[in-house]
Amino acid sequence: MIKIYTDGSCLGNPGKGGWAAIIIIDGKKTVIKGNNPNTTNNQMELLAPINALKKIPKESNVQIFTDSKYVKSGITEWIHNWKKNGWRTASKQEVRNKELWRELDTLNNEFKISWNWVKAHSTDKLNNEVDLIAKEAANL
Repeated sequence: MIKIYTDGSCLGNPGKGGWAAIIIIDGKKTVIKGNNPNTTNNQMELLAPINALKKIPKESNVQIFTDSKYVKSGITEWIHNWKKNGWRTASKQEVRNKELWRELDTLNNEFKISWNWVKAHSTDKLNNEVDLIAKEAANL
């Protein structure tokens, strides 16, 4: 089982942003991160799992931990109706960050993923660590 902790950060929204992921395979921890000079927090939250999933073997069993209800609810609940409704929300608006959602959806279907929400800035050590890394990435 591969474990992935993800987070995104934005200094201003929009503004300078960073994303990070901690990937744990067989007890070995790998950190990946990136940034964008003009982005949104939600885009950074989405880029973290997208980039992490690109780093691991396809069809792996994966547990993803995120403190973003936007990411967890989007990929496990909302996306089904978005796709049925031509990438429109219940209020008939175009889904924001549609290209990132499409990419995450494609990747989501290439693995056996359990999506888990964790409370931000709480007792989860790895969530707190990935939060700091994402903030540092935003400052680069």
